[in-house]
Amino acid sequence: MKGNNMEPTDNGHRRGRSGLLELLLLFLKLGTIGFGGPVAHIAMMEDEVVNRRRWLSRDRFLDLVGATNLIPGPNSTEMAIHIGYIRAGLWGLVVAGVSFILPAVLITAVVAWMYVEFGTTPSVQPFLSGIKPAVIAVIAVAVFRLSKTAAKSTEVILIGIGVAAASLAGLNEIIALFAGGVCGMILAGLKRTGAIGKAGWIAVLTGSMTVALQRTEALASVAAAVAQSAGVPLWKLGVFFLKVGAVLYGSGYVLVAFLEGGLVKEYGWLTSRQLLDAVAIGQFTPGPVLSTATFVGYVVSGTAGALVATVAIFLPSFLVVLVLNPLIPRLRASKAMSAFLDAVNASAIGLMAAVVIQLAYAAVVDWRTLLIAVAALAAGLRFKLNAAWLVAGGSVTGWLLQLL
Repeated sequence: MKGNNMEPTDNGHRRGRSGLLELLLLFLKLGTIGFGGPVAHIAMMEDEVVNRRRWLSRDRFLDLVGATNLIPGPNSTEMAIHIGYIRAGLWGLVVAGVSFILPAVLITAVVAWMYVEFGTTPSVQPFLSGIKPAVIAVIAVAVFRLSKTAAKSTEVILIGIGVAAASLAGLNEIIALFAGGVCGMILAGLKRTGAIGKAGWIAVLTGSMTVALQRTEALASVAAAVAQSAGVPLWKLGVFFLKVGAVLYGSGYVLVAFLEGGLVKEYGWLTSRQLLDAVAIGQFTPGPVLSTATFVGYVVSGTAGALVATVAIFLPSFLVVLVLNPLIPRLRASKAMSAFLDAVNASAIGLMAAVVIQLAYAAVVDWRTLLIAVAALAAGLRFKLNAAWLVAGGSVTGWLLQLL
């Protein structure tokens, strides 16, 4: 075809304005309706780019999920950046990442202004009561679909189950992923040499996970030490959030520990009450939880502080993905690293399953939320409804049921 509306090339790229417009519209939508945290965001992306648009195979999508779980930064934002880069190169990387972040940042900035002006935040509990169980269904549907691709052998299935159990027991996500990946690499090597039977590799798996659990406290202490960054407005505020964005592993909740240790205890820029309000904003706004930085920046230093904090916390993700994305196919070419990625992918599915269980325990609290969760799950599995419709339907249904 002529002009800018080019078809995808052999490497998956769609160059020109049409490809960028597709990315812009898709990730603006996902950034606007993306409630429920990074696992829910990734589930929505899987529905859009694998199931509906077929931009990526499920195998490649899983490789990206595994890779983003092993690097610092917000996982769902990095997935958006990866997809943009694969779809439309460097400009696709920028457009997809910024489009996904922008709705949450704008909403958070408005709420921060209201907070500073009026000293309060809006109540959205009636809508959240329906959104939460719907988000659980969205994640569960994605776990079901992705697990069929990730379950390549008995070994990786057991690794995924082991990681899910370890996560439910309190093991740090990144440690669980690394442990799962290392287990997979070791077991693959032993199988190739014929040095181990089924009973043996089950013992190796159990032993490796036990060692990982024993190392949790030591590694968590190291992470806490890294979190002690410095900062004073404006450039030092930027340095603080740049460091957080460069070393932040795990879920968005880990951000709370970084902010509490640096901005409340060490520098006194925020009170504990302000920090809790900032966390609440991150919970009821769509998109990446790290948009909490926008709220904090505005409270500390106004509009300039919000801009600096937002750019600083997300910038490392763009740079890391730019470097990492071309390396993933090369990792697949290595037998050892391919086994590592397979195990990490299964581990990521295990973590998602653990999140479903944890969120369900907190969100399904009465017959109303149970009804919404079951109905959304059925609609997602049986009728393959788009995640956006499930979330929107859950929100409206939750509001209506609260009137009963």
